Amino acid sequence: MLFLKLWYHINCMFKKALFSMIYGKRLHYGKKFQFRKGFSLGIEDQGRIKIGDDCFFNNYCSIVSQGNVKIGDGSIFGENVKIYDHNHRFNDLTKSIKAQGYSVGTVEIGKHCWIGSNVTLLKGAKIGDNCVIGAGSVINGIIESGMIVKPSDKYEKIKIIPKKV
Repeated sequence: MLFLKLWYHINCMFKKALFSMIYGKRLHYGKKFQFRKGFSLGIEDQGRIKIGDDCFFNNYCSIVSQGNVKIGDGSIFGENVKIYDHNHRFNDLTKSIKAQGYSVGTVEIGKHCWIGSNVTLLKGAKIGDNCVIGAGSVINGIIESGMIVKPSDKYEKIKIIPKKV
């Protein structure tokens, strides 16, 4: 197990250096930003990605930006999380969807959030601090700080009540 952790850290270090060379100032990541295998980043056009300190992405997560993606300090991501700050346009029936381009926006994730496995965050997602987004959720709206969101027909929000120490 120790060998595997060491391998992930070394691979992550090289891949972060490669991302920095490719994307330059359009990518900013904080201290102790880590990820496992299959992590991918894509920054296109005017896109920007900012990842805070001490963030962790599990296997096969990806972020694709044409606008702006911001992730707060200490947030963690389960396997197969996908983040997109843009959507295909598809309202002109005389053109193919591919030819219509994209509508571009933002995705914001607060500090100390837990984004569960197989979550998809779409353009317009704004998640406050200290939120839990349950596995399999699709988010494209505003989630207030301290909320738990479970996948269903509607968001089910349960306020997190901090323990008194």
